[in-house]
Amino acid sequence: MSEIKKFQAAIVKHGSIRGAARALGVDEKKIRRALKSEQVEAAETETETPVTYADLLQFATPRQAEFIEAIEQHGGMRAAARALNVSSGTIGNSMDALKKRAARQGHAPEHSMVHAVPDGYIVKGVSTYYNEDGKPTGQWVKSSISEQRQAELLKEFAATLAEEVKGLAPITPAPQHCMEDLLCVYPLGDPHVGLRAWAEEAGEDFDLNTAEQLTCAAIDRLVASAPPAQTALLLNLGDAYHADDESNTTRKSGHTLDVDGRWAKIQQVGLRSMLYCIRRLLEKHERVEVRINRGNHDGHSSYALSLMLSCYFHNEDRVHVDLSPAVAWYYQFGRVLIGSTHGDTLKGKDMMGIMADDCPKAWGDTKFRVWYVGHVHHTDIKEYRGGIVEYFRTLAARDAWHAGQGYKAGRDMRLIVHHREHGEIERHRADIGMLQQIG
Repeated sequence: MSEIKKFQAAIVKHGSIRGAARALGVDEKKIRRALKSEQVEAAETETETPVTYADLLQFATPRQAEFIEAIEQHGGMRAAARALNVSSGTIGNSMDALKKRAARQGHAPEHSMVHAVPDGYIVKGVSTYYNEDGKPTGQWVKSSISEQRQAELLKEFAATLAEEVKGLAPITPAPQHCMEDLLCVYPLGDPHVGLRAWAEEAGEDFDLNTAEQLTCAAIDRLVASAPPAQTALLLNLGDAYHADDESNTTRKSGHTLDVDGRWAKIQQVGLRSMLYCIRRLLEKHERVEVRINRGNHDGHSSYALSLMLSCYFHNEDRVHVDLSPAVAWYYQFGRVLIGSTHGDTLKGKDMMGIMADDCPKAWGDTKFRVWYVGHVHHTDIKEYRGGIVEYFRTLAARDAWHAGQGYKAGRDMRLIVHHREHGEIERHRADIGMLQQIG
């Protein structure tokens, strides 16, 4: 069996190029180069030769690879469909989708497209040059980033990393006495881990170390003053990270961000800070609910953080990390209904109506309804028909842009205590000045 045939057989068997490389003990790049080399040679010798399904294995999902194996083994789609107990239309539609995906990445030999672009990119255009005999002599491929596929790749990467830390959290002994009628809410307003500020320009220095120290000090202060409520809600209001990736720009507007350190290091500090917060809450409360809202600065990395935390505390029954990707999130505690969102998409005046529409039963069962929101970095509390909408400050300093715009809001972190029958009954505050003295 030739080397290329061996590679193709391994890909079919193991469902992916990566799986084939591991099984054969060869470098993944070697397999990709071999596949591409064969495709180019085929195109140069006979451009009208139709593409075979085996040529598409490098673009196939595991299920599509299974279909291809059956087609090759049984000699056609209908026979493959009978062997797999599916309809021939199912396999046909799957192969059509596979061809389209390959074409979007630059692979369509029947149209002289033989230069595939990397996963995460799409082809914008292809120009092929032919000689007098009609043979292709050169090709120019223009590509661009696929936003959808980039998001999928990031989630796949996060899932892979999360599996490696699954269940690593040490079990923390539960407190001996808790009050089951109380809920302690710890809203963490826009941490912006990774933000870099220079005092000469923004009025105060701020970096990775400062962000971690202030977050941990605030949690220490608030946990010390909290009543022994049975349940705690750690509510990250969004923008846990200042930048979502190594481009150090905001995703929608493309604004350049002042960032301290490499993206991987920033991710580690953000994760370490949240782990510290959760462990401290476990010392005081019997159960800890964790919710991390998606922010406009960290649309992808916020979900990765949730996934990492969920896997880390996989064996800790007293911790529940919410993994919903929804913009609006709700939590009911007796006659209290809490809604939360980052605040970059929903308007405060609309939030009570949205809550009533999203949670009609919980709305009818509760009397005390609140929204806890971030994004604006300053305190704003308004009462509407049905409940209260509250925006929270952040512990992060102003960056150069916000300083230049004249933003002067204070900085703190709050603890809000709810009774399941009477709503909010007390709150505590950790001021930035006190935390800086502790640090």
